[in-house]
Amino acid sequence: MRPSRRFVMGGVVALGAAGPVAAAPRRVASLNSCLDAMLVHLADRSQIAALSHYAREEQGSTVAAQARDLPFTWESAEEIIALQPDLVLASQHSALATRNALKRLRVPVERFVVPKTIEESLGQVRRVAGLIGQPDRGERLIARIQTAVAAATVRPGARRLSALIYQPNGFAAGPHTLVDEMMTLAGFDNAARRYGLKSWGNVPLELLLADPPEVLLVGEPASGARSWADRVMTHPALGALKGRMKQARLPERLLYCGGPVLIQTAQAMARARSEVLGEPA
Repeated sequence: MRPSRRFVMGGVVALGAAGPVAAAPRRVASLNSCLDAMLVHLADRSQIAALSHYAREEQGSTVAAQARDLPFTWESAEEIIALQPDLVLASQHSALATRNALKRLRVPVERFVVPKTIEESLGQVRRVAGLIGQPDRGERLIARIQTAVAAATVRPGARRLSALIYQPNGFAAGPHTLVDEMMTLAGFDNAARRYGLKSWGNVPLELLLADPPEVLLVGEPASGARSWADRVMTHPALGALKGRMKQARLPERLLYCGGPVLIQTAQAMARARSEVLGEPA
């Protein structure tokens, strides 16, 4: 029978031995796309037992290229247990049945919530890095994120633009979200507040017509397809808004994760602002 295990300071401690012997986990599995990105940037390749199936999705993952030749699961308990991981990284939205099954079998699981601020996100980077025995790598990644965010932050007194993130089905980011803080730093005032959003939600076309923002930050369409925002922008009712409301691209995959994804999010926000204002990037 395998000895039971627990985690202390990011290492595995085998119980029942002569003394605790701390070691970084050798096999780590992720059940979440945001945690996938963390593992790809922080872990040794040999440590990654599996990523989630979302990691390979070109439209939704920032690590799709790296994930092509890494193992993945569909997040079932059977798949995870067969991998015999030392550690599983899960989100608050990971399947409860899977998490409960892993708990019953004493598979170590660390659960993460969705960060609402940059500071919370940096804390999660540090936490994951510590758990997998890569604290120095975590600090280097944090420094890169901070540098990217600082580069995208507008100077005091710079012109601010009202903007709305407008993704498939009119899905938008409101206050109390990580991307709202990124918008603010990049010089955008989030128009979602005007439309009554408290967090993530849908903004009807009628509200855009009645009170349009200066900028729509729209997603990139899938290959061969037009995005929801593209269809909205060509809607006849918006003809009267031509010249008053511009659009700039903000890929959907940059909206929902913190950690290393913030580097690309910051760059995309700064690029969108420059495009709208006609400034050099």
